[in-house]
Amino acid sequence: MDTSLSWIKAYVPDLDVTAQEYTDAMTLSGTKVEGYVELDADLDKIVVGQIDKIEKHPDADKLVICQVNIGSESVQIVTGAPNVYEGAKVPVVLAGGRVAGGHEPGQRVEGGIKIKKGKLRGVESDGMMCSIEELGSNREMYPEAPEYGIYIFEEDVEVGADAVEVLGLHDAVFEYEITSNRVDCYSVVGIAREAAATFRKEFKPPVVTKTGNEEDASDYIKVRVENERLCPRYCARVVKNIKIGPSPKWMQRRLASVGIRPINNLVDITNYVMEEYGQPMHAYDLSTIEDAQIVVRTAEKGEKFVTLDGTERTMDDDVLMICDGKKPVGIAGIMGGENSMITDQVQTVLFEAACFDGTNIRKSSKKVGLRTDASGKFEKGLDPNNAQEAIDRACQLVEEMGAGEVVGGMVDIYPEKREPVRVPFDADAVNKLLGTEISEEDMLSYFKKIDLGYDPETKEVIAPTFRQDLFRLADLAEEVARFYGYDNIPTTLPTGEATTGKLSYKLRIEEVARDIAEFCGFSQGMTYSFESPKVFDKLLIPADSKLREAIQIMNPLGEDYSIMRTTSLNGMLTSLATNYNRRNKDVRLYELGNVYRPKALPLTELPDERMQFTLGMYGNGDFFYMKGVVEEFFEKIGMHGRESYDPNAGKPFLHPGRQANIIYAGKVVGFLGEVHPEVADTYGIGERAYVAVIDMPEIMEFASFDRKYEGIAKYPAVTRDISMVVPKSILVGQIEEVIADKGGAHLESYQLFDLYEGAQIKPGYKSVAYSIVFRAKDRTLEDADVSAAMDKILKGLEALGIELRK
Repeated sequence: MDTSLSWIKAYVPDLDVTAQEYTDAMTLSGTKVEGYVELDADLDKIVVGQIDKIEKHPDADKLVICQVNIGSESVQIVTGAPNVYEGAKVPVVLAGGRVAGGHEPGQRVEGGIKIKKGKLRGVESDGMMCSIEELGSNREMYPEAPEYGIYIFEEDVEVGADAVEVLGLHDAVFEYEITSNRVDCYSVVGIAREAAATFRKEFKPPVVTKTGNEEDASDYIKVRVENERLCPRYCARVVKNIKIGPSPKWMQRRLASVGIRPINNLVDITNYVMEEYGQPMHAYDLSTIEDAQIVVRTAEKGEKFVTLDGTERTMDDDVLMICDGKKPVGIAGIMGGENSMITDQVQTVLFEAACFDGTNIRKSSKKVGLRTDASGKFEKGLDPNNAQEAIDRACQLVEEMGAGEVVGGMVDIYPEKREPVRVPFDADAVNKLLGTEISEEDMLSYFKKIDLGYDPETKEVIAPTFRQDLFRLADLAEEVARFYGYDNIPTTLPTGEATTGKLSYKLRIEEVARDIAEFCGFSQGMTYSFESPKVFDKLLIPADSKLREAIQIMNPLGEDYSIMRTTSLNGMLTSLATNYNRRNKDVRLYELGNVYRPKALPLTELPDERMQFTLGMYGNGDFFYMKGVVEEFFEKIGMHGRESYDPNAGKPFLHPGRQANIIYAGKVVGFLGEVHPEVADTYGIGERAYVAVIDMPEIMEFASFDRKYEGIAKYPAVTRDISMVVPKSILVGQIEEVIADKGGAHLESYQLFDLYEGAQIKPGYKSVAYSIVFRAKDRTLEDADVSAAMDKILKGLEALGIELRK
């Protein structure tokens, strides 16, 4: 976004600052100035002179001698310019003055060129007459300037006047970096409003007066918007009896200063309003609009359209088009069509000022390969309430410039009016947030300068619709801070209550899992959440398993990463295989990662993301070592001795006789076992491998970090050893369940100390021996207390078919 300082001063007339002062203050108040160019930086001692007399040079055919009146005196200047004539008023740089430099457009000598008195072919020359390029400008900014020769002023210019001022070159052009949420600052009026507030000057926006004859625009044109989401507002006005011609010098200068080439009055008006109000406009030749109707619709897929630049472009069904009764006449918000362009023969013009969906314009611009000044503004998301004022301003300029007769009325399609946002305001809260002591009156004065309203009854600031960045108290605090002055805000210490930082309950459990795994020699690994559907076959998972109900990735990197994993085993086994193939011995890995289980397919809601604690190893270790790691983890998180193991886990990827579900308080919380030999072979693991997986959400309800201190026992313990003959089908876990259940209140501990199978034991049985410890906290136990408990234990064991060994 560029503006000239003179254009800003048109709306802030009392603004009297240098370019550097303007840059510094505007940047500090939030409208960042990237840089500026002073148009008169290299110009000095240049006045308006009038050529009184021209004589031929005695020694040069292409040179002439001019006597030039500069007001205070007459000077002699020798020139070779082909367009000079007696009576012409021209810019004259006096001896000792400076000009910008080059004779070519855009050429400029840094610091300028100093002009001295001298002789040309023996004839004295006191100064120099200048072309527009030597004044640091070009014919785009001054189209009336000749392609070759001296710039000629109009006849009413005063001789001896400051030529730089007459040309409007005592000016500076600023380049801004505007953030996307400040759409209002993509206009000269918006920048001027900020400048007025920054320098505490009065802001005087353009006064838009009512225009139009007694006719009604709706008699000339009908408008139908088929997609109101992409086009929330469409305004149309009509101007007849058009008179095409050049626009006024002041308009040409302002447009050229921001890089827009003046063309003619109609085109210049639309460009001028676009820059002034930040509202792009378009003009159509009404005679080319068939059926006198405008239809706003999305294009048909593959539809062809020729834009104003003569290029045929292919649309798709997301591009919004402006059409007449039979054909498209423009790409909404981007560029009009060649079939409705304004020519010198135009009689009646249709002015369009609309508001289009910014995201759609951005996408459409990229699809059709065309980005314009208009699309650059539309894609930011414009204020629909700005459209009417902009089109009325354009019609006002048409009347003021005598470019045509404005038809009364306006066709306005605006089904859902955008209303101002009301933001609750609390001065104390703003001060607390900023660390300041600004009075409420001062804050409200800042708001007033940028056209924010205030409702004292509800204590709400009313943000006009052009301020699309104000929604909450923090936004208001930012407005206060930038106009109070960031440099005026004192340095303060943060305030707040001291709190003890700690991990959440979930993260504490995960931290324990890492600690236990690493203490037991496991290294952490991380594997991909994206997997291949082939994983299920590698793991021998049945076709009807719920694990195969995986979420498909819409834009996968490839088939190998096309689904979200439902099990963590593939990543672990792949990592073990990689280590095995690189000849690493005794590998132990663990991972804490999510699996993704959809609640239904296709997805209707977010999947169930479940954290899995996965352990894997090969080498030095076996099933019972892995089981010990799991029990160590349970012990550490307060799950004491209530776990059991069900060998009928039915996991197809585990060895049929060396696997178990981990059960706690009746719920399956995980599984462990030896990897099935066929699966290990598929992954390329050449020795026995073991895995364990714990479903972390399942153990959350059982885990506890509460610990209760118990003092050293005061009374002696009583120990009883029992040796049993146990069927091989009975697990020691079942025996321990009986001991724990029947041992009574005085049971302190139990320990397996012998397991034997041999010739002395009958076939199908094994010998198991336990040491059981009893202790009371308040007295010494008597033999009767212990015997009663042991009788209950033995009866419980007999119910399982267990006999005491004799």
